[in-house]
Order: sequence, then structure tokens, then C-alpha cells
Amino acid sequence: MMKRTLIMTVAVVVLLSGCQSMNRSDNTSSPRLSMFVGVDISGSFMSSGYFDDSIDFLAHYLHAHINGVGGLEVPNALFVSSIGGATAHEPKTFYPIQTFQNKSVEEIRETLREMFPRTDSNPFTDYNAFFEQIAHTVKTKNLVLRPVSIVMLSDGIPDVKMGDRTEYESIVLHPLERLARSVTIRLLYTNAVVGKNWQTKVKRRRIKIWTQDAEVMVSWKDTKIMLPQTPLERQTHFFAWVDDNVDFGVRARRVD
Repeated sequence: MMKRTLIMTVAVVVLLSGCQSMNRSDNTSSPRLSMFVGVDISGSFMSSGYFDDSIDFLAHYLHAHINGVGGLEVPNALFVSSIGGATAHEPKTFYPIQTFQNKSVEEIRETLREMFPRTDSNPFTDYNAFFEQIAHTVKTKNLVLRPVSIVMLSDGIPDVKMGDRTEYESIVLHPLERLARSVTIRLLYTNAVVGKNWQTKVKRRRIKIWTQDAEVMVSWKDTKIMLPQTPLERQTHFFAWVDDNVDFGVRARRVD
């Protein structure tokens, strides 16, 4: 009798452990990433020759992330906004993930073009206002401590100048520092000089910064990377390219 009771007790313990393990697995697999995307609608970027390509790329990028295509991480929260405005510190609309869900790449592209028409540029590129609004949204939406990925389609050149010199030290990342253990800024469609300045001159403690030159970014449409007449879910070369050039796992670097 004691032996039978012991066996039943062990079975119950194993069953409960299995349930707890399944629950832990479910929690682990649930999306945690908070993603913020900023599109530079300044005249300088719109006239750079890369704006249309950046919108086209973003349509593919958003669709793949939202649907987890190609192994890209599905965000728990996603917001898309413009960077800058008519004046400094001007708040901008943050369009939520529902704006892009259940849409094809083509439909997302059209939505982005309606949101950021080429005929409606802003004269002021205000990265600080964008970062402050991200910090406010994270706190308001109770997204604190979740990994944060900030993707910016921009030439990366701040409007603040000291004489003839661009003042990269004017970029303030302090509002982002304590939002989570992992906060990554990905500056896409810049150039080698500007990218280096973001890496070496923008003050930060734990924020990770990754930059990618526009000349590299436009290669995503190369027919050896994005294969013609092939569904997006089968574009293995494209997703490998995204992993190496956009979603690269960069290390934090302190700059004082």
C-alpha cells in the first residue's frame, strides 16, 4: 500500500512539473520586443535619392517582423513615426502595430507612402524629441524592462551645429538609458562618416548603436539577395542579409 501511494505521489509531482515547464515555455515564447521605427522626412533625406528605397525596404521589414517570417523576432509592441517636424520638440503621431497587421507587403508600402508623402517634408530633424517620445510611450504603455529596438531610416545628420561643425554631442540618449537592459538604436541609410560619429561621439552608457550605410542598404534588392518571383517567406538570402546588416547583435559601448 505504501509503495502504491509513493508511486502515485511521484506521478503527481512529475505531472505538475511538466505543467510548470509548459507554462514557463509559453511565457518564454511570448513576444517581448518593443520596436519603434522613425522615418526621417526632412528635405535633405527625401532628396538624397534613398527615401523611396527606404520605404520599400521598411514595408518588407515590418511585414516580416510582424508575422515572424524568416525567423525575425515578432514584436510585442510596434510604433512607427516620423523624425522631426516644423519646429524643435514637436511631438509626432506614433502609429501602432494594428496599422500594419493583416496587410501584405504592398499594402504596408502604400500605408507608409500615405503616412510619409514626399510632398510633405519637415525642415527640422529632431532626434531628441523622437527619443523622448519613445521613453514616454514605453512608460505609459507599461513596456519598461522589455528589450527595445529603435530603427531609424535617416541620413543621421542632426540639425544642431557649432559654427560649421555638426554637433553630434547634442544628441541626448539619457531618456532611453533605464528603459530596459537592452536598448538598441539602428541607424539605416546613413554614410560611413556620419555612422562613425554616431558610434564615437553620441554620449551613452548602455545604449547599443548600429549604423548601416545607404550604399549597403540598397543592395537588399539585388536579385541574388531578393530572388525574383519568390514568395517572401522563401527569401532565405534576404533574411540572412537582414540578420547580418540590419538586426545585427551589436555590443554596448560607453561614450563619455
